[in-house]
Amino acid sequence: MIEARTKTFWKTTIALSIGSLLIFANVYFTQPILPVLTKEFHISPLMSSMSVSLVILALGISLFFYGPLSDSVGRRGIMIVTMALATVATFLAAFAPNYETLIVIRIIQGICLAGLPSLAVAYIGEEYAPTALAVAIGIYISGNTIGGMFGRMLSGILTDLYNWRLAFIVMGCISLVLFVLFILLLRPSEHFTPKTFNWKKALNDYKGHLLNPELRLAYLVGGLHFFIFVGHFNYVTYLLSNEPYNLPTSLIGVLFLTYIAGTISSPIAGKLSNRLAQSTCIKIGISVMVAGFLVTLIPSVFAIIAGLLLNCFGFFFSHSIASSWVSGRAEYSKASASGLYLISYYIGGSLGPFYLDPFWNLWSWDGVVIGCLLVLGATTYLAFEMKKLEHTSESTLLNKSY
Repeated sequence: MIEARTKTFWKTTIALSIGSLLIFANVYFTQPILPVLTKEFHISPLMSSMSVSLVILALGISLFFYGPLSDSVGRRGIMIVTMALATVATFLAAFAPNYETLIVIRIIQGICLAGLPSLAVAYIGEEYAPTALAVAIGIYISGNTIGGMFGRMLSGILTDLYNWRLAFIVMGCISLVLFVLFILLLRPSEHFTPKTFNWKKALNDYKGHLLNPELRLAYLVGGLHFFIFVGHFNYVTYLLSNEPYNLPTSLIGVLFLTYIAGTISSPIAGKLSNRLAQSTCIKIGISVMVAGFLVTLIPSVFAIIAGLLLNCFGFFFSHSIASSWVSGRAEYSKASASGLYLISYYIGGSLGPFYLDPFWNLWSWDGVVIGCLLVLGATTYLAFEMKKLEHTSESTLLNKSY
């Protein structure tokens, strides 16, 4: 087993983080340049948003399949093959002759990009010593955030200086380098035991998790929050690229540095959940997001940045709590329960732009904020329902103690 703070630990953990950076840099690569795609291909903001949303949707749906497949053929091989195909797709996107072709390439890329996120934690669980798990997973997850920021900044800056096609070519070259490093650094699996996968049992597990009201609430909270989180970041690119701000794509890309707030809030949420009820922590995250959306209504770039920082802080705060709620309350097959949370999370994120588009068309950014606040009202209700379940669990434990 891989022990913490050893040479093998750092090599393997860095490899997984590099892979995570490659994945999420590509997933969100077009988000800062949505207005550019709208103008070049003469499409609506909603259609342009599909270059992000359909990638996320394809990734979310694909999570159903990679886990079961890897139980039979192994984790490392699938991660390598899917990352290679995703890198090829990045190069192909640069030469798409029309928007329809670009979307098809991005959907295929989304299917491939799901390989590593669906298997990395399983690989860590098999290869790492128990004392090294938490640190390794924490470092790996940080690669998600850094990758998302890096990809957005790169596409925004290069599109502003040159064009979006060159941006894809550069991202492809960087992906290729990261892919080679991933292969060289990631240790071959030594503790994987292949087994015949029982699809019927897996489907029954999924069904059982969905019928569990405790887990279902968390799936809804995570999915609905990502539902508006992706959508509002899509439309803020249009807000800031138009009058009166007229920001270039390079500065819009830099705005995604606000994700740093999420990197800070996740560990804070974990520590606070040891003192407060998890439902209370989710309410705190929602409150911060509400404040963030209201601040973005102030007609100032600096106020909008402050609002986005609050949104990122609150979103990742509640996301980390909802995720831990699932892993703590799943009665069996915890891996599939957590996997179902991610599926709900990504599918929710992919659908957000469809919901927010009418609000944007009717009332511009004010409408987007209204749409987001309505969803936060719904998740606040869900958080109160989670509070009731916490009281029920506490009462049950007290009765058992007597």
